[in-house]
Amino acid sequence: MFRHIALAIAAATIGGCQGLDFQTVLRDDHPYTISPLPGKCPSKYFPAHAGTSVVPSPPLQIHPLIVSGPSSNRVDLVFFSDGYTDEEQDKFIEDAARLAEDISGNQTFSTVRPLMNFWAAFSASKESGIGVGGVPKDTTYGLYRDGTELRGVYYDKPEVAGAACSSMGEQCDYPILLGNDPYYGGLGGQYTVITSSLANGPLVLRHELGHSIIDVGEEYDGGFAYFGPNAATDLSEPIPWTQWLSNPPKDGSTDTPRVERAVMPLQEYAWTLLNTSTSWSTTFISSGAYARHLVRFSLSGLPESKDLRVELDGLDLEWAPKVDIGLDRWHYDIHLNQTLAGGQHEVKFTLINAEREGVAQLCSVEIIEFGDETEFVSTPGHYGLYPTFSEKNETSYRPTNEDCLMRIVTSPNFCKACIEGLWLSLLKNVSLIDDIQESCEEHSGGWVKTLDLKLVPLAQFRADTMENKNEESYTITWWKDQKILPEFTNQTRLEIAGDDAVGTYAIGVKFATQEVRIDKEKLLSAGARYKVTRNCNAQGKEVHP
Repeated sequence: MFRHIALAIAAATIGGCQGLDFQTVLRDDHPYTISPLPGKCPSKYFPAHAGTSVVPSPPLQIHPLIVSGPSSNRVDLVFFSDGYTDEEQDKFIEDAARLAEDISGNQTFSTVRPLMNFWAAFSASKESGIGVGGVPKDTTYGLYRDGTELRGVYYDKPEVAGAACSSMGEQCDYPILLGNDPYYGGLGGQYTVITSSLANGPLVLRHELGHSIIDVGEEYDGGFAYFGPNAATDLSEPIPWTQWLSNPPKDGSTDTPRVERAVMPLQEYAWTLLNTSTSWSTTFISSGAYARHLVRFSLSGLPESKDLRVELDGLDLEWAPKVDIGLDRWHYDIHLNQTLAGGQHEVKFTLINAEREGVAQLCSVEIIEFGDETEFVSTPGHYGLYPTFSEKNETSYRPTNEDCLMRIVTSPNFCKACIEGLWLSLLKNVSLIDDIQESCEEHSGGWVKTLDLKLVPLAQFRADTMENKNEESYTITWWKDQKILPEFTNQTRLEIAGDDAVGTYAIGVKFATQEVRIDKEKLLSAGARYKVTRNCNAQGKEVHP
């Protein structure tokens, strides 16, 4: 580790975090001036050793899933088991590993994976599964559904979850309560709650971690929390994603980009069990002024197309379930490239298969109308101002049509505004510099002093095979006694022969990625100062000058 660090190895409170003075930023205005950068903050929700917990932590068996670096300089996400008995420990590890790999292996969190660690923390529950009807089972954290519908999953023992995360110290930043249940459900907030659903577990996890880590609001219609880098509520204010607009204003222009033309005449969260005796239906009014429309709904308990008929104004929309969805919930979109006539319309859901009664459920339904492509660009990759309609039918704006998992839970990706926010949020707690190691080494010409700079493995140092690896870069600058050492530019190893090694060295590191265009807090920069007090003699031993 650090052998001769010029700055005190004492904790300094900076910006509310405890960190070593070793981690510093080299400011652009004076390349060798050092200003403090905090080390990793304690857990966002559970600062290590924050005091005596009201309840003890349950016994935890901790298993590494994906470990990219030391917890002292990474953001740690921990899956905690609920509803897994002793006999189901292996199932829990498999479920947690699958979820961690799904969201970080090749999508969603893949580019920021080197900044994160994933762990599984097993505690045996006395009963298997999670509760329903508002009644928890005898499980570690008491997860349960409020009713039978596949939506929220709640926890009955938050103090136990808090104690478990706190007991892990800096190894737990974001606790994830994983329920042993095969169907859709979850919750955001202080604890991210998900289930082991094969179809929906990763979807819910991605979405809820977006809220937790990036601190962004929703993009789907019918919500109430619209904030962060993916939301604009007042078009007289700067748009948070101006740097990503497909058609940005011309230099010096104060023009606001146009709002894409759309309206939502119907949204209803039905949460109703279907039966064969009576169809579920509702009506809505269309202005008849839009070129296209979309019927969007979600269902559960309906594994076959012969189970249900979905109609709009008597027209069978020929709904078909997601392959192998079983009884789990899924979201469906049926796009109709035609104008709805002005006036009243009806959407109807008719259960055909009586054997599905008691499980078949209509969860939600909405109608959205759009202008044609000249009025509403639906092409993926287009960034502009897309209207989002809240539960009170108030309008806010999002960056893309359907490109973000904060909008469409079935999407595997964040939009560019959110992924930029993800980088910046993570780098608030991670320094690009992991370590500096000093040694003496024998070369053909004699012994030399070496300093090895250990960086977070991004850009050319990535161990993975990320497709856009060449879109990242590190720039490394070395100074000795306030004089730049150009021969070591972009090198992670510094070698000084003879008696010239003693002195104070400064290292400046800048990371660049095409996924970040604005870095106001200079979070993509880091630096350190290191003092060498001994040269290497002919025998390779360190000696004072």
